[in-house]
Amino acid sequence: MKNKSLVSINDFSRDEMIQILDIAEDFERQPHQNLLQGRVIASLFFEPSTRTRLSFESAIHQLGGTVIGFSSTAGTSVQKGESLKDTITMVASYSDLIVMRNPIDGSARYASEVSKVPIINAGDGANQHPTQCMLDLYSIRKTQGTLENLEVTFVGDLKYGRTVHSLVTALSKFNTKFNLVSPVELKLPSAYKRYIKEAKLEYNQYTELNEVIPQSDIIYMTRVQRERFPDPIEYEKVKNSYLLKNSMLEKAKQNCRILHPLPRVNEISTDVDDNPMAYYFQQAQNGVYVRQALIAAILGLK
Repeated sequence: MKNKSLVSINDFSRDEMIQILDIAEDFERQPHQNLLQGRVIASLFFEPSTRTRLSFESAIHQLGGTVIGFSSTAGTSVQKGESLKDTITMVASYSDLIVMRNPIDGSARYASEVSKVPIINAGDGANQHPTQCMLDLYSIRKTQGTLENLEVTFVGDLKYGRTVHSLVTALSKFNTKFNLVSPVELKLPSAYKRYIKEAKLEYNQYTELNEVIPQSDIIYMTRVQRERFPDPIEYEKVKNSYLLKNSMLEKAKQNCRILHPLPRVNEISTDVDDNPMAYYFQQAQNGVYVRQALIAAILGLK
């Protein structure tokens, strides 16, 4: 994996994914390791982020590295019209690795083609979010003890949800049964169903969440993303499609865990937070260990 960009979760094989999860376990046991002393990591966030940006920065600082970059394009040459190519070329000359979030689908792939240092995609539009996918896999394995033979239920915005797109792709490499719960307007795109079909795995589509709670090992909730909708009227139609309440989990399996890439808006009631099945805050914390593992592996330090 040394010097290999991570743009799509497909850039990693099944074995490489497992290798990253194993390295992340080591970092969870000992997060403070002085591996990045003398290294500079660029953090370029062209659109808002809280957990992803801060967990990357925390990961870098705990490994003794230096972070440069920006958390919005305000005050940068991007506002003056500088091209993505020029921004990446310039920043690559200042750093050993670039972490980038950009609202344009495919921007991370383009950046990896023009950069002389590895690129880690921290989200490109509605396309992919591979580092979130890796921390989701870590969270699933940590709570279930395995990634094999699980029934995983995805709920909400399956059309624009880049976290869903990456995780469905990754779980198709394991023996997963998929439940896809969404409004008709927000169904999982055919391109991602194709991964499931090619792996000869089963998926079922639903519009009602209650139907699938009793058999789910993982319930992966997502918010309906206002910023991805080209038509605000369409957003208003579906924005409150699902609300998971604590009372709905009475018939859930004991091992069931609730995941959410966050931020939460109104799709999980706060009364779920104290339920042992709620795992979304621990899930976010796992992001530090997984991002430490990814940086260390890509720089050839682990």
